[in-house]
Amino acid sequence: MKLAVVGAGWAGLACAVEATRSGHVVTLIEASRMLGGRARRVEEHDLLLDNGQHILIGAYRDTLALMRDVGVDLEAALLRLPLSLRFADGRGLAVPNLSPPFDLLAGIVTARGWSWRDKLALVRVAQRWRREGFACDSLVTVDALCRALPPRVMHELIEPLCVSALNTPTVRASGQVFLRVLHDALFGERGGADLLLPQVDLGALFPDAATLWLAARGTAIHTGRRAHRLANHGAGWWLDGESFDRVVLACAPWDAARLLRDSALVEAAAWCNATEALAHEGIATVYATGAPSPLAAPMLALRSNDTAPAQFVFDRGQLGGPPGLLAFVVSACHGARDTLQAAVLRQAAEQLGLSALTPLQTIIEKRATFSCTPGLQRPPMHIAPELLACGDYVDGPYPSTLEGAVRSGLAAARSPA
Repeated sequence: MKLAVVGAGWAGLACAVEATRSGHVVTLIEASRMLGGRARRVEEHDLLLDNGQHILIGAYRDTLALMRDVGVDLEAALLRLPLSLRFADGRGLAVPNLSPPFDLLAGIVTARGWSWRDKLALVRVAQRWRREGFACDSLVTVDALCRALPPRVMHELIEPLCVSALNTPTVRASGQVFLRVLHDALFGERGGADLLLPQVDLGALFPDAATLWLAARGTAIHTGRRAHRLANHGAGWWLDGESFDRVVLACAPWDAARLLRDSALVEAAAWCNATEALAHEGIATVYATGAPSPLAAPMLALRSNDTAPAQFVFDRGQLGGPPGLLAFVVSACHGARDTLQAAVLRQAAEQLGLSALTPLQTIIEKRATFSCTPGLQRPPMHIAPELLACGDYVDGPYPSTLEGAVRSGLAAARSPA
C-alpha cells in the first residue's frame, strides 16, 4: 500500500517503521521540525534537555524491541535499576532483582520506615488482587481500590506509582488500568518492574535512530508540514491533494480531530466526539543546577503535597548529563510556571537540603496525557475504511505511556483494514 502517517511522535514512528518493514510505501508527515512528539529533545543554554523527564520500565517489551530493531544500543542508552521508591531519608520500598512475586514480597519485607502492620496490610491486599485476576469494576478509582491500605503505604507507594504511571491522582484514577500496570510490571516476567532511566536525550533514545532507519529504506519524511485537507475518493484518501491507499492519524488527538472536522467527514463525527471529550493532565519538569554532590541515587522519590508538588527528582549528572543538573518531575500539575518552579525549589531545600539551586528551565506540557479516569471511553483505532488513528490515547489497556503509544502504532500498521 501507499500509506501516509500524520505525526512523528513515538506512535507515528512505530507505525512508519512497522509499515515499512511490511513492505508498504510510507510517507511520514510531521508539523514540527523536531521528531518525537511529547517525548523529544530540547536544547537549552547549550544543553540537550528533554521536554519532560521520561522513564521506561522492563515490562515495555514492544518499545524495547522496536528500539533494538532500529539500532539503539539499549545497554548504552538506558540505565537499568531495580524498582526503587526510596526517599532522600532512606525510607520507602525498593524491589530486589528476584522472580515475581518474590521480588515484591522481599521489597515489602525490607521496606524502610514501615511497620509490620503496614507491610502485612499490603501483602494481604496484593494477594487479593492476584486472586481476583487483577481485575475490578471499571468505575472503581485507585483510592477506592486501595481503601484497606494504611496511610503510609498509600503515601509512599500507591500514590507515587499511580501518578507516575497514569499521571492522574488516586482519587480520580482508574483502578482497572492501575491493576493492569501493576500486573504487567510486578507480577509478569522477571525484571518487568525494573526502572530504565535514559542516559541520552529523548531524541537519541529512539526518534533519531528511527529516522535514520526509515530514510535508509526510502521513506519520505516531511518535517515542518501540517496536514490540512483529508477527503475520501472511494479507493483511498486524498491528503492535501496526494492520493494514498491508507492514512493513519498519529498526531495529537486535538490535531486529529481538527483535521477531521475541517474535512467535514460525516463518518468521523462519533470519533471526534469521543476524542474531544477526553480531559488532559499536565506534566512539568523543573531543571535546576548547582547540586554540590550527586544524589544518593539517580532517581529519588519526593514527598508531595499541595505546597511541595514534585513527586520525583532525577540526577542528570548520573545519567550522562553535566554534574549538578537535576530534573524535578511534577505529574498531574496545575498552576502557573513561576509559582510551580518556586515551590519545587523550596521543596528541594526542605527535603534534599539543597538551598542554593539555580533554576535553569521549567518545561510544562499542559496536555501531556489524557486523564485516566474510571469508565473512560477512549476513541477507537478505526475511524473509517482505510482511515485509522494511533497514539497513547487510542482505545487500549494501557495509560498514556511510551509503551501504549508504540503498541498503538504497531497495531495500526498491522491492521488488515
